Amino acid sequence: MSNLKSSSSELDFDRPNLEDYLPTGSIQEPHGKLRLRDLLDISPTLTEAAGAIIDDSFTRCFKSNPPEPWNWNIYLFPLWCLGVVVRYGILFPIRVIVLTIGWIIFLSCYIPVHLLLKGHDKFRKKLERCLVELICSFFVASWTGVVKYHGPRPSIRPKQVFVANHTSMIDFIVLEQMTAFAVIMQKHPGWVGLLQSTILEGVGCIWFNRSEAKDREIVAKKLRQHVEGADNNPLLIFPEGTCVNNHYTVMFKKGAFELGCTVCPVAIKYNKIFVDAFWNSKKQSFTTHLLQLMTSWAVVCDVWYLEPQNIRPGETPIEFAERVRDIISVRAGLKKVPWDGYLKYSRPSPKHRERKQQSFAESVLRRLEEK
Repeated sequence: MSNLKSSSSELDFDRPNLEDYLPTGSIQEPHGKLRLRDLLDISPTLTEAAGAIIDDSFTRCFKSNPPEPWNWNIYLFPLWCLGVVVRYGILFPIRVIVLTIGWIIFLSCYIPVHLLLKGHDKFRKKLERCLVELICSFFVASWTGVVKYHGPRPSIRPKQVFVANHTSMIDFIVLEQMTAFAVIMQKHPGWVGLLQSTILEGVGCIWFNRSEAKDREIVAKKLRQHVEGADNNPLLIFPEGTCVNNHYTVMFKKGAFELGCTVCPVAIKYNKIFVDAFWNSKKQSFTTHLLQLMTSWAVVCDVWYLEPQNIRPGETPIEFAERVRDIISVRAGLKKVPWDGYLKYSRPSPKHRERKQQSFAESVLRRLEEK
């Protein structure tokens, strides 16, 4: 019940005050007529619907807020044009060259290591881990990434898992250049999928498909096997399950919190002074997203490795997940909202609709009985 109350209070805090949007006449209308305020008071369902029309707190989690235009007068416009020339004509070609050199170095080392050291698995994995960190460093350099890490660097230990808030696929790259994590990630098509099935599998990454129900059981089994291994790379999970715009955190999935191991929170906060690092996968491909980053001035971000957490006596995995979400949200300055990020990809279940319909019918009946 405490969870439900806290979620309700979060939703109420995020919900706009409807009276601020109502015409004055609708509030001061004589009692003989039906007022808009009375209509909204009939049921919380109508209030939620009106609130969603005015300001939808779920959609806001996945919106990219464009920067305010500053090149609006004759004095600033030439400076803006000069900036475009520098970013696209000078910085972008240099960054493409840097990334190309990085891939040449990486592939010329990775292919021989992967093929020639198959009988020396421990040594091969160590080299592959270093090479993955290297190529991620080249990716960060291609955005002129300015990343500040706070806290101790993660180490390889059994029975631990790292969890972080999720803004873009570059979260993985930013964290991977410091430590070669084994990440749990959605399977992607194209060149990203090729990298997933070849290079990244070498560091123990696990892939899944949201549309496949059987994948959940397979992934859960692989997770338990991975955290038990003493020599496996640290496991990284983004429990929100989707990219959020770095202003909010949505509900954490409980899978990472029911493994019976130590959870290490990681908070990531991007500074939007030069570019918005949020990746809206429904509107742009990852290639387009990378080009956007490579044609910006810089990607600036802070990463905090926070104090490890263990489940408390009597605490459920869901309560544990919410406690860790609190820690990450406070450290990164993000606002918590009680939404499931998977609703971004699917429609509400029939059971949820039926509960809303029943609640609405009961509130209308109570209102009629009062009359």
